[in-house]
Amino acid sequence: MQKYRIYELAKMYGKTNEEVMNILKKNKIEVKGNLSSVDENAKKIVEKASSKKKPSKKPVFRTVRFDKKGRPTDRVKKHNAPNAYSSYSTEEVKEEKEIKKEEIKKETNEVKKTSNDGTKGNKTTKLHEKNVKSQKKEYGEHKQVNKIIDKKESGYERKHTRFDKNSNYKNGGHEKSRMNRNENSSDYRKSGNNKVKKSRKELSFTDIPAEDFVQPQQKRERNASRKKTRKDYERSRREREGGSLMARSLKQSKKKKHAQEKKPVVYPTEVKMPLSVTVKELAELFCREVSEVIKRLMMLGVMATINQNLDQDTIEILADEFGVKLLEPDVIADPTKYEPEADDPRDLVVRPPVVTIMGHVDHGKTTLLDALRSTNVASHEAGGITQAIGAYQIKYKNNKITFLDTPGHEAFTAMRSRGAQLTDIAVLIVAADDGVMPQTIEAINHAKNAKVPIMVAINKIDKPGANIDKIKEELSHHGLISEEWGGDVIMVPISAKKKIGLEDLLENILLVAEIQELKANPDREAYGIVVEAKLDKGRGPVMSVLVQNGTLHVGNGVLAGKCWGRVRAMTNEHGRKMKSAGPSMPVEILGMDSVPEGGDHFYVMDERQARLIAEARAAHAKEEEQSRKQKITLDNIFEKIKEGEMKDLNIIIKADVQGSVEALVQSLEAIKSDEVRVVIVHSAVGGINESDVVLASASDALILGFNVRPDANAKIAAEREKVDMRMYRVIYDAIDDIKAAMTGMLSPKLKEIELGEAEVRQVIHTPKVVVAGCYVSTGKLVARCQLRIVRDGIVVHEGKISSLRRFKDDVKEVKFGMECGVAIESYRDVKEGDILEAFEIEETAGTLESEE
Repeated sequence: MQKYRIYELAKMYGKTNEEVMNILKKNKIEVKGNLSSVDENAKKIVEKASSKKKPSKKPVFRTVRFDKKGRPTDRVKKHNAPNAYSSYSTEEVKEEKEIKKEEIKKETNEVKKTSNDGTKGNKTTKLHEKNVKSQKKEYGEHKQVNKIIDKKESGYERKHTRFDKNSNYKNGGHEKSRMNRNENSSDYRKSGNNKVKKSRKELSFTDIPAEDFVQPQQKRERNASRKKTRKDYERSRREREGGSLMARSLKQSKKKKHAQEKKPVVYPTEVKMPLSVTVKELAELFCREVSEVIKRLMMLGVMATINQNLDQDTIEILADEFGVKLLEPDVIADPTKYEPEADDPRDLVVRPPVVTIMGHVDHGKTTLLDALRSTNVASHEAGGITQAIGAYQIKYKNNKITFLDTPGHEAFTAMRSRGAQLTDIAVLIVAADDGVMPQTIEAINHAKNAKVPIMVAINKIDKPGANIDKIKEELSHHGLISEEWGGDVIMVPISAKKKIGLEDLLENILLVAEIQELKANPDREAYGIVVEAKLDKGRGPVMSVLVQNGTLHVGNGVLAGKCWGRVRAMTNEHGRKMKSAGPSMPVEILGMDSVPEGGDHFYVMDERQARLIAEARAAHAKEEEQSRKQKITLDNIFEKIKEGEMKDLNIIIKADVQGSVEALVQSLEAIKSDEVRVVIVHSAVGGINESDVVLASASDALILGFNVRPDANAKIAAEREKVDMRMYRVIYDAIDDIKAAMTGMLSPKLKEIELGEAEVRQVIHTPKVVVAGCYVSTGKLVARCQLRIVRDGIVVHEGKISSLRRFKDDVKEVKFGMECGVAIESYRDVKEGDILEAFEIEETAGTLESEE
């Protein structure tokens, strides 16, 4: 059972220790002191003896009665001892409350009766205020009592002044009472109830006026109202904030849990096909991890990194692996493209034709250009050909013709690759005494690919060996049939040296241009083709252009390929400054930010727009360059490693006929080797010239000529560049020399030659070396030869003989059946019974597979 001490019971039931001990002694329970312990039965006895069911924990304030004037009466309950609170019952408190209510009603009735007489009412209220204030000031030094008095006084004044309409409470009476508070309090101390001023220590609890106390019931009601208001405020605040602190914390924890929980990943089934994408971007499109995509690529034999670009085939394979259907990408306007506006047919006027002269180098092309220039001298036009621009304009019968000098620059090749038409008419020059040459055929193919009409000028007709019909026949084999033979190709026989047939050539050029109806609009913004461009040391980027349509003015913003700028200066083919250039006019302009490529289109537009498009083109070109990089696979890696170990024999082949060239190429490519391979850098029909020597020097190649000879310039260049040239008349000799050269490039093969064996019969240990006493069983032992030690059929060491002696004499070799002493280099673990095998390594020249 639970034990209780005497002082605990006294505290629980509001009694003294002696009272509890007396109660227990009356019930025949002996206790010695307040620390004695008793059981549950003793507790019940004390509880029964007390007047309460439950122990009182809160002290009860004393209550007093008030008379009609608000002064305390003689009926006062004193509670001096803290243990005596329980003796004050709640029934007495209720009786006192009822008595007080009746007295307050009587007082209010008296106040109403006297309210008619203003002077009397004012006097009574003033007297009442003086009495109350004097009583309150008497004990003003006690802080807690002052607070209670103020509250009681304010409540009392409100009750007794709100019914007095004629009172001066609102007219300053209250303020006067405040001002006279100190005087009244001092009078009260002196004369009041014959009381003497006491200090704070001497002031007893019974000396405080009864009106200064708030009754317990009123205090509890007031505190309850306050708590209720506070609870309401807390409840409204919780509703606004979403509940109590605990509820909010629980909600936040739930949110965190939900946030931490991973949602199930939904893999896409359809994805738009990207044009160029990296491994990381493809993983994001497929909603997969990058490591998973790389793993699939490795399973497919593709070694890729996270930032490596993937080609279209690889993307399709990965889509099949992950079960994703690829859709066609959306058509997005390309910011790098710019299309000029179409012209109104009513604004078009005839423009001069642009003519390109092509042909073999030795067929008189340069002579024809000089002849055309001299034809233009009569019009007092100095010059005619500017090498910087490569184009010039002549005037014939009030018609201008622009000639473009294509040899020596990349303009025509760049145009062919872009499918553009740089020229309107192509004039093909063929020498009547030489016929159609390979370069002539190449020029025909270039013109056909560019879809340019072709005119043929058969040159050198003044030579005795000229055969025009033979030239026409050879050209017919390549699709060029003359009008005389029922075709549509104009063929004009000329002699550039003697100026024969030049007028007929110009007439036919104008005729073809008239048939084509070449027109342009000079009143629009210009656009055209970049013929060539270079970086000048003093002027910066210089661009030679051919205006195809519109008029180019100084100050225009220009876009050319990946470059942009503004036309700061413009000159014609004679070097004269110009302010504008019309259609079909070649000019040279300054003011670009960088050097464009030959064959790029240029457009006149706003400078800001030109800059944006140029930057977009540069970025697009960079992306394309990255996407064009070869994808690395395991096979490619092995091939590259193998190729890196191989040696290349670069060869340039020049022969008299195409059949000889093909035979040489096929024979040399048939020579196979694991270490050396033949690389045909260039093969063509014709003699060896200086350009071939320059190419051979740049590529470190060997020039092989079959039934051809080098010219003087080629010989000088070959001596200067130290290029090896070989001339042959029999094809087999050429093949044998190439095989010999390849064999010389092969690494030598190592071959082991056995010399003999010796048996170790005795081992002699010396401080420096270990000497093996041996008997040569087969072959011989040679000094400084390679040696292999075999013990129980296992090779334990391979080394070299450092010393070979017979009887204390150094010898070069020891033959079969003889004894000797052998010292092995850097080896001392020799035992009796070991077999010494002597051998040599011999190098042999490598052989080609075809020879084997």
